[in-house]
Amino acid sequence: MKIGVIGTGNMGSILIEAMITSEAVSPEDMIITNRTLAKAFSLQKNHPGLVVKRDAADVVQEADVIFICLKPLDIYPLLEEIKDQLRETQIIISITSPISVEQLEAHLSTKVVRMIPSITNRALSGPTLWTFGKRITDEDRRALLDFSTLFSQPVEISEPITRIASDITSCGPAFITYLLERLIEAAVEETDIDRKTAVQLATKMMIGYGKLLEKNLYTLDELRKKVHVKGGVTGEGLKVLEEEARELFHHVIQKTHAKFYEDQREVDRHFAKD
Repeated sequence: MKIGVIGTGNMGSILIEAMITSEAVSPEDMIITNRTLAKAFSLQKNHPGLVVKRDAADVVQEADVIFICLKPLDIYPLLEEIKDQLRETQIIISITSPISVEQLEAHLSTKVVRMIPSITNRALSGPTLWTFGKRITDEDRRALLDFSTLFSQPVEISEPITRIASDITSCGPAFITYLLERLIEAAVEETDIDRKTAVQLATKMMIGYGKLLEKNLYTLDELRKKVHVKGGVTGEGLKVLEEEARELFHHVIQKTHAKFYEDQREVDRHFAKD
């Protein structure tokens, strides 16, 4: 099976690295392109054998499964460029949330899937979110999910929860990193600890935290209660978080959804031309 990737920006590059590192696909069986070809050639330098093509049409000619890793408003123009060259047996996989599987399926004659990756996939871990079009067979579904288990933990989701699921799995690492950076910054500003030591301690703590969850040693609620000894220091810190951060992620989700709906409206204008 030949895998094509159109777009080698941040997420496209992460997917390519994850698929090759996990040996889900060999470099020789992956065909990539990017508007700025230098980015694609940089990946080829790290993975000799990786096939770089000059444009999307060349990728379409050779690939069986094609990942489209572009910004939402760039996808419709690309589909217009390649749709007449697509074959019904090919599978198109979009990684952007504002464009629904139904929109893609109505516009194309191929099989259609949406898969939302996470930066955690670069470590061959974390979720990928899958939504399948009506033309996808049971065999296709099993093959794609089995393929993705080599570099992720695939989760099949329905259309209505696409945005919030993506907020948690795809945006989540950035949100958690920001909070961790603020903890480190406060530690350095309020005490004598140096930044290098604070970063080292915070990083090791997060790795250990992840392993606790991975091994199912505690639920989230149990973990918090284990650390929160009655009358202890942790409790005083949690009081501040409860007072000052209770509404924080409500506001975060409201903002991400507002941007999502804005992108959807722009995307809908494109697909309304059909």
